[in-house]
Amino acid sequence: MKIFILLISLATVLIFGCTKEKVEPMVVGKISSEEIPDQESWNSTVFISDSGKTRAILHAGNLKVFSKTKETLLDRNIKIDFYNDDGIKTTTLTSKRGKVDERTNNLYAMDSVVAKNDSGIVINTDEMMWRNKDQKIVSDKFVKINTPSESIEGYGFESDQHLRNYVIYNITYVTIPDTI
Repeated sequence: MKIFILLISLATVLIFGCTKEKVEPMVVGKISSEEIPDQESWNSTVFISDSGKTRAILHAGNLKVFSKTKETLLDRNIKIDFYNDDGIKTTTLTSKRGKVDERTNNLYAMDSVVAKNDSGIVINTDEMMWRNKDQKIVSDKFVKINTPSESIEGYGFESDQHLRNYVIYNITYVTIPDTI
C-alpha cells in the first residue's frame, strides 16, 4: 500500500510539474555597465608602500574598483593606519565610507571621519582627504581638534599625515581645559 501511494504521488508530481510554459528569469534592464564594478572584495586590506616601506594600511569592509572612472569606492567602516619612516604606527583615520582617485592616488574619507595620533590629538570632521603628492591630510569642512592642552574648532584644515603640524584656517572656537 505504501508503494502504491508513493507511485501515485510521483505520477502526480510528474504530470502537474511538466508544463509547456517556459519560466524566464527576471531581467532588470535599468542597470548600466558603469554601475557594476570591475572588481569587488569584502573585508579587504590594502598595503600602501613607498621604496619598500609600509606607509599606510587600509582596511575596508567593501571595496569596489571602477576602471572606467578610475576610482575605488570604499564602504563599511574604513580604517587607515599611517606609519612613519621607522615603521611605527603614528596615526589612525576612520570613517564610514570613502573613495580613492586612481589618477592621483588621493584618498577621500567621508561620513563620521575621526583621525587620532599617538600623541593624543583627535580630529573630527565630515570629510577629509589624504593628498598623495605631499602626504598631507586636508579638509575644507568644519573640524574639531582636541589635544591634551586645547580644543579648537573651525573651517578648513591641513596637516602632515602624522598630525604633528596642523593649521585650521578659519578658527571659530578655542578653549583651554582647566588643569587641576
